[in-house]
Amino acid sequence: MESTLARFRNLGPGSLSVPELLAVAISTTPEDVEDALEVGARLVIGCGHRIAEIPKISKIIWDEVGLTDFQILRFNALMEIGRRTVESGKGERLVVSGPDDVVEICQDLCEAKEEHFDILLLDSKNQLIQRVPLHKGTINASLVGVRELYREAVRYGAVSVIAVHNHPSGDPTPSPEDIAVTKKIREAGKILDIDLLDHVIIGGNKTQSMQRLGVIG
Repeated sequence: MESTLARFRNLGPGSLSVPELLAVAISTTPEDVEDALEVGARLVIGCGHRIAEIPKISKIIWDEVGLTDFQILRFNALMEIGRRTVESGKGERLVVSGPDDVVEICQDLCEAKEEHFDILLLDSKNQLIQRVPLHKGTINASLVGVRELYREAVRYGAVSVIAVHNHPSGDPTPSPEDIAVTKKIREAGKILDIDLLDHVIIGGNKTQSMQRLGVIG
């Protein structure tokens, strides 16, 4: 089974559960992370599963999980950074109106050496709620988890989604597998009433849109 840190590195922080993210945050070395998973789970229980309440956890619980005073201070500093980030971003969600906006959000994929498959989750005004990494490596219909994709969409309350992946070769021309994945996602979305607005392929400084090609009707 892939380790917590391996998934973090390969798929990004969006692939981790809250206890796993907490375990990474309180660890001081990579070797500590797996042992800290139980502590992360205990903290989630201690705050009544209300993540924003973690800084208010009682000293009794902190003592129970065995963190040092400095670990607690460092962890609360990270929580405060997150709080301020949310506050500064209120009312400033990006509107995604086409492939150019997708490329702007996913600039890192232009130079990526491996294929990445991400989804952009949008609200009713086509504003970006979240970018979620789903897969890293060769893209095909069996490896891109449609169930996981729409689980994330439902979890974030998305009204629509945009799929995006890169071709490290620099040629964004869709392959038969790309088209098959797109159709699979589109059909599943119809059942859940979550629209697949587009599937954008990034190849270096060029892009291709499945919507513009007519694959998504």
